Formats: sequence, C-alpha cells, structure tokens
Amino acid sequence: MKDDQATSSKPSSKKKKKAQKKDAQLVIRIHSAERDEFINLCDELDTSAAREIRKFIRGFIKENQTD
Repeated sequence: MKDDQATSSKPSSKKKKKAQKKDAQLVIRIHSAERDEFINLCDELDTSAAREIRKFIRGFIKENQTD
C-alpha cells in the first residue's frame, strides 16, 4: 500500500520525462586524455558529460537545420 501512495504523489513532470525516454546511444572514440579533461571540467562545473554533449548536439542541429 505504501508504494501505491508514493507513486501517486509523484509530480506529473516525472511522467512526462518517462514519455520522452532516451532510447539511443552514440559511441565515439577520443583520446583518453581529452576524455579525462572533459569529465574533470564537467565535474568542476557541476554538470555531466552526457548533458553537455546533448546540449552541443541540440545546438548543432538548430544552427544547421534547413527548413
């Protein structure tokens, strides 16, 4: 019964996020020193590597889309 109550009290934004679940991966190969520097910088800036790469991809698409 507790689980049912906890589930029903969650904000609706959680449900929205589940509907937009990420379902693909992009594998890239880079030098380990670059990766380590990037990860460390992300940590210092209190962000994640994945978040920053997604932000870059969205910006790149927006800048280069032809409608």
